[in-house]
Amino acid sequence: MIDCHTDVILSMSFNTDGSLLATSCKDKKLRVIEPRSGVVLQQACCKNHRVNRVVFLGNMKRLLTTGVSRWNTRQIALWDQEDLSMPIVEEDIDGLSGLLFPFYDADTHMLYLAGKGDGNIRYFEITTEKPYLQYLMEFRSPAPQKGLDTYQEDIYPMTAGIEPALSAGEWLSGINRDPVLMSLKEGYSRPNQLVFKAPVKEKKSMVVNGIDLLENVPPRTENELLRMFFRQQDELRRLKEELTTKDVRIRQLELELNNLKNVNPNNV
Repeated sequence: MIDCHTDVILSMSFNTDGSLLATSCKDKKLRVIEPRSGVVLQQACCKNHRVNRVVFLGNMKRLLTTGVSRWNTRQIALWDQEDLSMPIVEEDIDGLSGLLFPFYDADTHMLYLAGKGDGNIRYFEITTEKPYLQYLMEFRSPAPQKGLDTYQEDIYPMTAGIEPALSAGEWLSGINRDPVLMSLKEGYSRPNQLVFKAPVKEKKSMVVNGIDLLENVPPRTENELLRMFFRQQDELRRLKEELTTKDVRIRQLELELNNLKNVNPNNV
């Protein structure tokens, strides 16, 4: 059980094979945890760089965090997952107040930074050698960004697919395995075997005097009570109309019978 956090968890990220879990917490600490046992392997007290979001950078054994510096400027920091004593590099972004959300593409080693309410997206390349963070370009738009969803049609690197590499039982037993890769060249299509159809339950009934007792269960909420009331009102109205129609028919038959008696009084 993971119980090392003393406040609200702000962000979490698994590494590629699921053996490590990184978390950022409102207690201003960045942690790398062994997720099965809950043991904290590395921990950083981020006083100068208040961490909001954290993400593992693929197989590079690096973490990237976004947060705020001591001067309240938005900032990103690169960390060694095996040594959180201090960040490898820190870089100030700007003085805006919205949260920075990191989106990392492990196939191309590209980092996309999108700020909440911003009209721009920054592109960085992540490398294992200095300068580690290489700024590339910036997309600008007058409209604030509500989300980030990009796809480059000119490149088709093998990427993590939808087929699970491990079952839940295998992961809990301690097995680590990299994701099963797939090609995006032919586009994405959902396999038929992953389509889940809910089983159709056989409808049971218990009819007494023409009333299905299992179908007419007592209402559990006020809305159900109101729906049942209006259904009963409609049923009463229908029965009254049917009764009125039958009364009219009975009177018609009585009149016809009387007419027959008057026409042939000796035959009655």
